[in-house]
Amino acid sequence: MKFADPRNDIAFKKIFGNQQHKEVLIHFVNAALDFPKGSKVADVSFETPYQIPKIEDLKETILDVQATDEQGRQFIIEMQVQHDHYFHKRSLYYTAKSYVNQLDAGEQYNELKKVHFIGILDFVFNPEDSYYLSNHLILNTRSQQNQLDDFAFCFIELPKFNKTLEEIADAADQWIFFIKNARRLEEIPALYQQEPVFRTAFSVAQQHSWSKHERQLYDYVSLRLGRERSQIQTAQEKGRQEGRQEGRQEGEQIGLARGEQIGLEKGLRQQHLTQLRTAQELLKMDLSNQQIATATGLTIAEIENIAEHSIDEANGQSK
Repeated sequence: MKFADPRNDIAFKKIFGNQQHKEVLIHFVNAALDFPKGSKVADVSFETPYQIPKIEDLKETILDVQATDEQGRQFIIEMQVQHDHYFHKRSLYYTAKSYVNQLDAGEQYNELKKVHFIGILDFVFNPEDSYYLSNHLILNTRSQQNQLDDFAFCFIELPKFNKTLEEIADAADQWIFFIKNARRLEEIPALYQQEPVFRTAFSVAQQHSWSKHERQLYDYVSLRLGRERSQIQTAQEKGRQEGRQEGRQEGEQIGLARGEQIGLEKGLRQQHLTQLRTAQELLKMDLSNQQIATATGLTIAEIENIAEHSIDEANGQSK
């Protein structure tokens, strides 16, 4: 039994954007957002239900599903497979755009409904937090109240999720494990066979039930993503090699500069020792400290140290 990789564009939209199996998306959204009782999603309508696309339409690696529930709340579910340094800005942009597009000219602001953005990321979004699922709201910094509550964000970072089947704790874990590991499984795990919605998800992910065109599209996307990742890795390796070469060259230059610096410091120490020895001889001639300071360039304090201590002690105290 072979399951498709849910991170693939074709598989992702076929599983989570399928009007015939919308219970899959409903269950996933409720698990990821953990709505309180009475606020859970009961039904959804898709903005763009899954349809078999043409190859020329598959140019993006941004895989998204958009839906609206029975309360009018909007949901954007995005699978981002390539690292994007500006993902946080794009998620804000998409959410704001969906929010604004709810109103036509002349309509009232009270018609605006909440927008939830769920990002499933195949890269680390927040390296400061080791947990794999995070929810973000707009909060009052003093009271921590969420009065500007029409925007909400949920980020699932797949690289951080390393649980085994035995460690799965809740429905959110089940979905994340499914998204990350379905392609490696040869049969439906016993844990997933207990709930019809997961059996449905695995059933949709079985490629033997797909059309020939869907399998071709799936392979095309997989090859394209593999090529893009290979290109990125090649560019990164080239950058590392160039960085190491530049580092060696810079290191040699730094070494030369450091050698000159060491030589200069050694010369200054020798010069200072000569000044101290000269001052010691002048002290024996009963010259005043001011006269010796003028002759040697030493300070009065340094000359007083010489008078009270040996040259080695005075030299150590002046460093």
